[in-house]
Amino acid sequence: MAHLRPLMAPVYVPGTEPLPPGVTEDDRAEMAKIAKWNKIANMTMESCPVKCAMSGAAGFGLGAFFSLMSTSFAVDDPLRRTTLAANGLATGAAGAGADMTTMQSTKEFFKQTGKSMYRSGKGFGKVGALYSGIECCIEAYRAKNDLVNPVAAGFAAGAILARNSGPKAAIGGGVAFAAFSGAIDM
Repeated sequence: MAHLRPLMAPVYVPGTEPLPPGVTEDDRAEMAKIAKWNKIANMTMESCPVKCAMSGAAGFGLGAFFSLMSTSFAVDDPLRRTTLAANGLATGAAGAGADMTTMQSTKEFFKQTGKSMYRSGKGFGKVGALYSGIECCIEAYRAKNDLVNPVAAGFAAGAILARNSGPKAAIGGGVAFAAFSGAIDM
């Protein structure tokens, strides 16, 4: 048939396409099952709840990592120790942890680091999940993937995050987040 119409692509009924070399007819069902599960996995990963959850989890991890890094850089800062000692002398209190053993101070350090990591991770996760969820909903509503989606999602997320500071701050937060989102996606 191909010799009759040389410029036309061959058309086959689904499931009867020619198999690649080295693949038997028994493998056709296995290939169909793999294609089916691949399609399900792709649809799952593109859904808004999964995108939102993944962004929240990634934001939590990134925030915790940033907090861990900043805490580790501030561990032995001589200026910080001098400031804390001066504050302790000014208030009449002894230096915090002056009578603690090394084991106790290490335990306290890890406890404070863990609390800081959780607090920072929670904030980053909230921002990531909020922004990603709003952007996914806007993209699904508009059925387009262009620069308007991240800018609109950034404005909405920034306004929601700054809503407790009043309308002026909410608009300012929305504009700032929208500008940042637009600049990142350009």
